[in-house]
Amino acid sequence: MLTNIDVRHDFMFVFDVQNGNPNGDPDAGNLPRVNPLTMRGLVTDVCIKRKIRDAVQLIGGCTEDTDNEYELFIRNDDIPLVTKQHEAAKTIGIDPTKKVNKKTDTIVQKEMCRKYWDIRMFGAVLNIGKVNGGQVRGPMQLTMSESVVPICPTSLCITRVSITKEGENKETEMGRKNIVPYGLYVGYGFFSPAFAQKTGVTKHDLALFWEAISRMFDLNRSASSGLMALRNLTVFSHDSALGSCPSHWLFDTVSVKPVVDNPASFGDYSIEHFTDNLPNNIQVATVLRKED
Repeated sequence: MLTNIDVRHDFMFVFDVQNGNPNGDPDAGNLPRVNPLTMRGLVTDVCIKRKIRDAVQLIGGCTEDTDNEYELFIRNDDIPLVTKQHEAAKTIGIDPTKKVNKKTDTIVQKEMCRKYWDIRMFGAVLNIGKVNGGQVRGPMQLTMSESVVPICPTSLCITRVSITKEGENKETEMGRKNIVPYGLYVGYGFFSPAFAQKTGVTKHDLALFWEAISRMFDLNRSASSGLMALRNLTVFSHDSALGSCPSHWLFDTVSVKPVVDNPASFGDYSIEHFTDNLPNNIQVATVLRKED
């Protein structure tokens, strides 16, 4: 059911961070992002997609092979996006140095969707260069993730013995390390079959997404991120493309709340599923790694 691209899927994922920065805010000195009204932590959808892409690159076998349908459009390399789009145009016999008509734009967009997994899933803005691929609205959409309770962004002072510039009369240099001591975050996602049909998503694409999101933290470790882990991923699968009920009804059946006044670990929270309140035509699956 999870790989059925003809039905709607709504999902909810829970992850935590310990002594790390899950998503720094460049406008605030790279401190962990927070909602200024509630002081609850935020992790942008762009940040989560980056981790998913990195996992796909490892799991899906993404290479520089131009025929690889699991290649990524947005990836950590030095190749400009317009170059990738022009190369795709050349493979279907279109001269990227000449302006093309709207009919050709559609052909370029289809080729870009065929070649790049992340365009098929997340969409992309392709009106770059002379070869205008338009805008692709992806079937897989994510929200910002927010912590269950307010977090306490902390900035720690660190030192190093290496000196940056010559001639400086000092033995150490000072720096900062921004962390969240502990935070439990909840995010939401949605899969639309209507848009999946337009971008050419296959069941293998969807299966790769579930695998990537379940492993995204294990395959993307860094000292700055601290200890991050996916704690729960609940997928609600409808029996039709339009769905049988609003997504927020489904999300309300999952309760994530602290069981102590000042939660400082995952053990200080409870996650409960009230599946008895679900419609009969909704299938629920919890997707986690086999080791969990």
